[in-house]
Amino acid sequence: MTAAWVAGSVRAGAMARRRIGAAGARSLAQSSSLDVALDRLAETAYGHDVKRSHTLAEAQHAIGATLLWHFRVLAGWMPWQGTPVLRLLAGVFEILNVEDMLRGDAGLRSLPPYELGALGTAWARLSAASGDAELHAILNASAWAPVGEGDRAVQVGMRMSLAERALGELPLDWVLSAAALLVAREHLLQGQPLTGAVRRSAVTLLGREAVDAGALATFSSVLPPPASWVLDGVSDPAELWRAEISWWRRLERDGFSLLRKGRFDPDPLLGAAAVLSVDAWRTRAALEIAARGGTDQEAFDVVA
Repeated sequence: MTAAWVAGSVRAGAMARRRIGAAGARSLAQSSSLDVALDRLAETAYGHDVKRSHTLAEAQHAIGATLLWHFRVLAGWMPWQGTPVLRLLAGVFEILNVEDMLRGDAGLRSLPPYELGALGTAWARLSAASGDAELHAILNASAWAPVGEGDRAVQVGMRMSLAERALGELPLDWVLSAAALLVAREHLLQGQPLTGAVRRSAVTLLGREAVDAGALATFSSVLPPPASWVLDGVSDPAELWRAEISWWRRLERDGFSLLRKGRFDPDPLLGAAAVLSVDAWRTRAALEIAARGGTDQEAFDVVA
């Protein structure tokens, strides 16, 4: 135990308490309009990035920016040994930045990139890429490698690469279940068989039998135990959204468990990051309900 771990662990607990929580998100979802919800949200920790003038898409993006800011603050308080874990978690934002670059190249509207700072994996170089060819070259010369050709291959490949790098750094139940959801969504729901580097990563993570499975029941039955739990009670690929909600709920339960240990080590860091991530996910959903007039509370009950 070092003074840095003590300070970082205390800070992690304090930051986790800044979340609005399930009750706060439910109250937000009951707002009569997006404007009312944004007025309320601007008074919370999310006011760091959420503005009252935002559209729904801008506000949801800003919620992510606040979560990333929390990660960067935690990185500043923790010893250097905590940075790799936070860099892995921040990898999701680097993927979103790349996806937005690809949309921009296609002439679609782009949102401001997430500011990764020291938590970037290759973002400093990726952000300077001029066109898809250079973007692919940088990705394939970085820790994200290898990724396939084409926008979809990049998006799926980066996510699978992140899961591989997370092995041994993040809880196995989180990593393998997330990989299982990705494979099920791509292969069994979208009908897009995995090929090349993405397939090789999926086999490494989940096993060849799972990757070759042609039906969800078969897929679920051959997954390793740390992955199979996420598909409990889900028999149809069209219901994978239920499995995704189960994943987020498990993340929150595990996060609170890590925080309750009260140790001065990486556990509080990981626990705080988990519960803050779930809070951001739930708050984004609450805003969407508020934007529809706050009348669809049954839809929010699913995630709350």
